[in-house]
Amino acid sequence: MATSCVPVVTAADVCANCGREDGDGVKLKNCTACLLVKYCGVDCQKAHRKQHKKACKERAAELKDERLYSQGHERLVEDFCPICTLPVPEPFWEHAWVNVCCMKRVCKGCVYAASKMGINDKCEFCRTPAPKNNAESLARIQARVGKKDPDAIMYLGDQYMEGGHGLAKDVSRAVELWTEAAELGSAGAYYALGVAYRNGLGVEKDVAREVSFHEKAAMLGHVQARYNLGCHENDLGNFGRGVRHFLISAKMGYELSLEGIKVMFTQGLATKSQYAEALKGYQDAMEEMKSPDREQAKKHPRFWMK
Repeated sequence: MATSCVPVVTAADVCANCGREDGDGVKLKNCTACLLVKYCGVDCQKAHRKQHKKACKERAAELKDERLYSQGHERLVEDFCPICTLPVPEPFWEHAWVNVCCMKRVCKGCVYAASKMGINDKCEFCRTPAPKNNAESLARIQARVGKKDPDAIMYLGDQYMEGGHGLAKDVSRAVELWTEAAELGSAGAYYALGVAYRNGLGVEKDVAREVSFHEKAAMLGHVQARYNLGCHENDLGNFGRGVRHFLISAKMGYELSLEGIKVMFTQGLATKSQYAEALKGYQDAMEEMKSPDREQAKKHPRFWMK
């Protein structure tokens, strides 16, 4: 006897293939892909696969979308300055810099504030003296890498990609390090791998893997990855999905996403209410990132150009 593919929360808590009930030595297990039905064993699951395949695939896609669009609405922990605890605006290289002693990304407002207190040529966070040369910088980065610090591993990958800190450019090594950092949960590394697969940097171009890595990053709160997913969906003509991605990242303070929704609105691909929501969310996010020290730092080339 076979039952239809219905959610397991119904009263009929039975094997979808043979109809056996849970208990008396029978332990039913969910179909892990869709959670719609249960089976008493592998044999019944295999026997029911053809009948269940369509419903399973549809529900699995729905569950994936639920996770994709419901997670990652908050900025990453590393997006916040560890001193003032305010989120740092994009692009990060313009508004903050990384201290290789502790891998903390300190906003330039706090660097400016520290300089007023006489803290110069030291890490504003841990007070370690600044490295004297590339060799000393690399030694500190490697020390953090040795401790399996995902931020340090990703950062070292970035340096190999760019040839920074005196390193010879090595794209393959960069991808290796990003992969290691991603395995440790680094959203930035997931994003970097997505870019690598999009552009064929050290790997073969692979759109499916690009999207997969950007989805992982976006669900952790990576705003650029979320924006890229919106662009990808728009390229496919999935404008409803694209605007949802843009809306999430615009409300996290990502300007390109706001501009994306604005363009879509002018083209009739996004609604007036969606654009208004994105604009309000963006403005609120940007207001949260302001501080007197950050505004003062903008007036000083020493802090703004570093």
